[in-house]
Amino acid sequence: MARLIGPSCKLCRQEGMKLFLKGRRCYSEKCALARRDYRPGEQGKQGKRPRKLSAYGLQLREKQKVKKIYGVMERQFRKYFKEAKRLKGMTGENLFLLLERRLDNIIFRLGFSLTRAGARQLVRHGHFLVNGRKVDIPSYSCKVGDEISLRSKSREIIGVKEAMKLSQDREKAPWLEIDQENFKGKIARLPNKEEIALPIQEQLIVEYYSR
Repeated sequence: MARLIGPSCKLCRQEGMKLFLKGRRCYSEKCALARRDYRPGEQGKQGKRPRKLSAYGLQLREKQKVKKIYGVMERQFRKYFKEAKRLKGMTGENLFLLLERRLDNIIFRLGFSLTRAGARQLVRHGHFLVNGRKVDIPSYSCKVGDEISLRSKSREIIGVKEAMKLSQDREKAPWLEIDQENFKGKIARLPNKEEIALPIQEQLIVEYYSR
């Protein structure tokens, strides 16, 4: 299966924004973007300003940011866009709703993992149940009312316990009901655009695929 590889912090510096790919490190003073707020490479180190992006370049960068944040490759991302276009409402907002409904993202939002990549690994290893049934597909699309729970034999995983402890200080997703004591959560409703809170101009992504 294709996946994003390479230094995660370099991706953040490349985009000029935190993509929160390294878990605890992203919230600390060790964050690479906080220590080196310039583009990777010799030109960035020398303080040279990047070339002004064309309209196409701006559209491409917004698309790339979202793909990196959610850990989705181009082929799958294009499928999400086509589905978002078929749904009623604004295509850009529909796209984010589809991405937010991914099981790996829900687990990250619930605080069972510090990163979406970590959540993906947990799902693939069969540690989570959806409505009482094991689901090991990270891209599984959850629905309103679905209950996601950690299997009883997986509740002693050190990474999960650490993530749950640290997530108590992280802003909670208001559209999710979280029951950390019983290692489960529920999708109470779908999020609105403001609750997703990503500094992305989704209209540029729509324009990119509408060329």
